[in-house]
Amino acid sequence: MFDPDALVAIDFHTHAEEPCGTHHDDGYDDFQAGMAAYFKSPFPHPPTIPETAAYYRERRIGAVIFPVDAERESGYRRYNNEEMAALAAEHSDVLIPFASIDPAKGKMGAREARRLVEHFGIRGFKFHPTFQGFYPNDRSAYVLYEAIAEAGVPALFHTGQTGVGAGMRGGNNMRLKYSNPIYLDDVAADFPDMQIIMAHPSFPWQEEALAVATHKPNVWIDLSGWSPKYFPPILVKYANSLLKDRVLFGSDWPAILPDRWLADFEKLDIKPDVRPLILKENARRLLGI
Repeated sequence: MFDPDALVAIDFHTHAEEPCGTHHDDGYDDFQAGMAAYFKSPFPHPPTIPETAAYYRERRIGAVIFPVDAERESGYRRYNNEEMAALAAEHSDVLIPFASIDPAKGKMGAREARRLVEHFGIRGFKFHPTFQGFYPNDRSAYVLYEAIAEAGVPALFHTGQTGVGAGMRGGNNMRLKYSNPIYLDDVAADFPDMQIIMAHPSFPWQEEALAVATHKPNVWIDLSGWSPKYFPPILVKYANSLLKDRVLFGSDWPAILPDRWLADFEKLDIKPDVRPLILKENARRLLGI
């Protein structure tokens, strides 16, 4: 069983993508090769869930893990949420499963969300507006948000520029505009009781992200996707002060390894009383564990 007291940190942003590449001609392997080159990742192909669990268990770090359902927009078959949840349950000492549903699935997606929370132990949901090709405040997504809000679990949204598709021809036809964090201001206002996590330093919209988070108390920021040595000074300033209770450690495994992230975070000018909040305590409070 998951025992947060036995862990040194909780990584709020890790990926489970291995089963998505099911056909040799669907472009998924080329896509993953582009990702590995962009992030200088040691993994030519994403680790499996058991491999991920073993890595985190060895380091006594808990991990929020999720797939991304972008098959409609990308053509890459999604990781079955039920399969992902079942595998995560086998490693429940370190893994906390989130699911992913394309908002375009409407009421069908809302029914899936309810079923996943009720019967499969899903603790939250991951969205990637650029990869999934939608604006977060598109009212067609609200039926899914309603199901998530009713279930009382958080929703995590990619924000800012992304390594997904970076360097590929035409950016793999992905549009950065969808991931401007300002669109989450509408979502936070319309769903004030749903906890929303904005993933990553939101380049080039860092100040928009900080504005939304300081204005809407149900909005959090995870620090994944970047080495801390590259964090904008204004992000560090807010993490140390106004938002110290709503900032979360996240690596973006396997693109960025927590070993690297934590080593660079150790050198960052973070107040001693804030450091444990970011590394673990804020995640515990958000997840109720």
